Amino acid sequence: MNLLNIRKKSWSQLCLDACAPELEEKLGPAVPSSSVLGPISSYHVQRYGFNSECKVIAFTGDNPASLAGMRLEEGDIAVSLGTSDTLFLWIKEPTPALEGHIFCNPVNSQEYMALLCFKNGSLMREKVRDESASGSWDEFSIALRSTEIGNCGNLGFYFDVMEITPETTGRHRFNADNQKVSNFPKEMEIRALIEGQFMAKRIHAEKLGYRIVPRTKILATGGASHNRDILQVLSDVFNAPVYTIETANSACLGCAYRAIHGVAIGENISFTDVVKLAPEPRLAAVPTAGAAQVSTSGGKGEREGMEPFPDSFCNQSYLSILCVKPSKSQACISEIMSPVLRRL
Repeated sequence: MNLLNIRKKSWSQLCLDACAPELEEKLGPAVPSSSVLGPISSYHVQRYGFNSECKVIAFTGDNPASLAGMRLEEGDIAVSLGTSDTLFLWIKEPTPALEGHIFCNPVNSQEYMALLCFKNGSLMREKVRDESASGSWDEFSIALRSTEIGNCGNLGFYFDVMEITPETTGRHRFNADNQKVSNFPKEMEIRALIEGQFMAKRIHAEKLGYRIVPRTKILATGGASHNRDILQVLSDVFNAPVYTIETANSACLGCAYRAIHGVAIGENISFTDVVKLAPEPRLAAVPTAGAAQVSTSGGKGEREGMEPFPDSFCNQSYLSILCVKPSKSQACISEIMSPVLRRL
């Protein structure tokens, strides 16, 4: 894994030499995912009855295949809200980092995809639901609807188990004055959790080179995607519409799409054309009016490297939390939090 020079689209000789002698000869050349490798072997024709004219399309991994199965396009995000949360991103100009993964794009050989995993997903949401909403998703949703966008400057990060992105643990709550606090009121706790989870995802996505474009859409899957109030927060944080999709076995489906594309690409048929008859995702949420406004006026408290919070954070942008100053535009959430976490 990770032996490929993603810029040159060829094996990295330095990595090959570190692994084993003559490894390049054993691996063979790397080719685009849409390449036809040749006809199926006679063994499969005789043993399983394959058509002798059946073509074999280049292999890919399960995660790139899932991107194909979910039919992401440039600027799109797929968010799987499960036991762990996972982001799939279509990006043009990657900036690889120690956290997250960058792959060649399986449906466009000139572009890239990124993968981010977050361990504290639905289990963390369920814990806070049990603690602050009497174990009821209905009460949990009411709390999200009854609190303001931005939580009036109150921010929380919740890692009951060792997080993958970033590698840290604990529950960390900060009020609008950037003071560490031990707890929030129940409704505020619920919004702090959901906003904090999605803000972390956006910060890490942007660190890997992801940029929101006007046509960006978010495709949500997994158990939490059935909660429209959680999806509303996701839409507000990313300032993009959220759609839900049914993607059981998305990796297998993506491989089927890629096989069709591999056969059709010789006729100059794009991947978008291949999947154009597939079921469309369903719109679930659009950004709340005012969620994308950024205030540059002074306010109560500043987090290091970030724009200050305005006195009235309500109806202001999450970007006053997310956007760092230009000199630190590549800072990730762990770097932003580290001065505070060292004081814990």
